[in-house]
Amino acid sequence: MNITIYTKQGCQQCKATKRRLDRRGIAYQEIDLDTDPWARIFVRQLGYRSAPVVDTPRGTWAGYRPGLIDRI
Repeated sequence: MNITIYTKQGCQQCKATKRRLDRRGIAYQEIDLDTDPWARIFVRQLGYRSAPVVDTPRGTWAGYRPGLIDRI
């Protein structure tokens, strides 16, 4: 399953999301919104203004959402 997490440096919700994914053994690709301007544009086009943004084959969401992570 292809999962991408768009993060920002120093973001506590981003750290919590990655920690939960790691604990569940879920592989993901991380893209730093602070260093990748194209990713920042992409996330804004999706309508998100906060991080993390998690993109999965089942849907996309923003913020730390443990219930959604558990359903992956």
